[in-house]
Amino acid sequence: MIRREFELFADYFQIHLQDDDLRFGDLSAAWTADAVRRMIAVAPGVVGIGTARNMTVPVVVEVLRAEPAADLDGWDHVVDAGLDVTTGSLVVAGCTDDFADAVRIPIPPGLYRLRLSCAGLDTVSEDGLAGEDHYRVQLWPAKKLVSPTVLKQGEAPK
Repeated sequence: MIRREFELFADYFQIHLQDDDLRFGDLSAAWTADAVRRMIAVAPGVVGIGTARNMTVPVVVEVLRAEPAADLDGWDHVVDAGLDVTTGSLVVAGCTDDFADAVRIPIPPGLYRLRLSCAGLDTVSEDGLAGEDHYRVQLWPAKKLVSPTVLKQGEAPK
C-alpha cells in the first residue's frame, strides 16, 4: 500500500488526480450539476474532487492492492468513480497548480477504481475560510471503469 498525505490548495473548490499524460486533465464539461452534487467529476484520464472550501485542504491518497472494506461510518460523503492511468504516474494537484511541479505517485498502468470519502463538511465557517473538512482518496486496480456512484450522500459544496 502507498499512503501519501497532502495539503492542497483547492482553488475553484477542487483538486485533481490524473494520469501524467498532458492530453488529459480537461474537466471543463464534466462539472455538471450532478457532478457538483456528488463532489466528483470524471473525464478521460482525470478525476476532479470537489471540496467544501476554496482553501488549502488536507487530502490523503492511498493506493491499495484490492478493494477496501466498506467504510461509511465517520464520513459525511462517499463516492466511487473510475480512472485510467496509462503512464504509470498519478498526478495529485490543486486544479491551478503548476502541472510540472505537481506531486507524482508511481503506480502500475491500468484501470483503477477510486473512492472519495469526505468528512467535516459541516465544520466550514460561514465565510468559507476555515473548517475541519478533510478528504481521503483510495485507489485500487479494477477490471473496468465505473461511472460515478454515490455510496453515501452528504451536503455538496455551495
